[in-house]
Amino acid sequence: MKALEQNPVAGGEEVIDYDSTFVDLQPGDIVKGRIVRVSPDEILVDVGGKSEGVIPIKELSNMPISNPREFIKEGEEIELYVLREEDEDGQLTLSKRRVDQARGWVQATKDFEEETVIHAKVTGVVKGGIIVDAYRLRGFVPASQLRTKGSHEDLVGSELPLKIIEVDQRRNKLILSHRQAVAAEKGKIRAEILQNLEIGQSVTGKVVRIADFGAFIDLGGIDGLLPISEISWQRIQHPSNVLGIGDELTLKVLKVDREAHKISLSLKQLQEDPWATLAQRYHEGMVIPGKITKLANFGAFVEIEPGVEALLPTAEMAEHNAKPEDIVEVGQDIQAIIKRFRPDEKRISLSLREVNRAETAEDVDALETAEE
Repeated sequence: MKALEQNPVAGGEEVIDYDSTFVDLQPGDIVKGRIVRVSPDEILVDVGGKSEGVIPIKELSNMPISNPREFIKEGEEIELYVLREEDEDGQLTLSKRRVDQARGWVQATKDFEEETVIHAKVTGVVKGGIIVDAYRLRGFVPASQLRTKGSHEDLVGSELPLKIIEVDQRRNKLILSHRQAVAAEKGKIRAEILQNLEIGQSVTGKVVRIADFGAFIDLGGIDGLLPISEISWQRIQHPSNVLGIGDELTLKVLKVDREAHKISLSLKQLQEDPWATLAQRYHEGMVIPGKITKLANFGAFVEIEPGVEALLPTAEMAEHNAKPEDIVEVGQDIQAIIKRFRPDEKRISLSLREVNRAETAEDVDALETAEE
């Protein structure tokens, strides 16, 4: 049916074809519409061209919806899929779910192929895992692919990083992994940290594990090794004697192996080197006090200051051949002569024998003086 209306325009009358203002929509078409009214049962939509449509609640989303107003707002413009032609009331039946679903599968397939980490909201818990809203699709995360502690019920409402491990639109199957996403994100963080680290740089970290040979420090996503020899200038028996789990430290980067993902750290390098000023206080031939800290086949180590150890060779312990343990013991305080002094090489050699020899000579001199 055509209706004519005369409008005064310059030069005469204009004829308008009202049939052209009606939109002929068929099932399967995609149309834009503006939300007119949201009710608990359906949503009324203006699709233009003097046509209206309704979205049944079940066609609003692929996920369960308790309150449509939390999902869609009046005045909002959205794309819709035409399910059925106009009924006797002149209304189309529309679906938002179908449009979201079609787009969701396209994006899910793309992200699966590119191994992209996405974030999705947990909407429910089922036997063997959890349900998430991913791309407006119903995704499933098996319990074996979760990396969380506690009840799965506690996850409802939260967002998780996820990685798609299976996508099959034909079977409406979307499987995701939280475990793989966490691993991928950690890998990305590790790569960024390694790329930005430089030798000599100061970094902060937290002690996460202690071993006999040192401590592992979390630098914010990647662990570095703090060897026992780099913890202190002083000799320590075990890292646990001076460090505890959770301790926060400032350290110096000694080595970075980007290929092997290994980082070597030092705590003592950021402390004052006690060897730096030794030349101001010691010299060869000087008799100094010390404490035996360790015995070896070739001699004993003697601490003369905190963080400074000298070597007392076996040959410099006594006039006769003997084992170190037969002459001195760990913890013993001694007086020794500095025989060789090389502070720039961090080497000091001591002699106990020469001290004893000097003491013996003094005793002889004292005896001869007394006899006279």
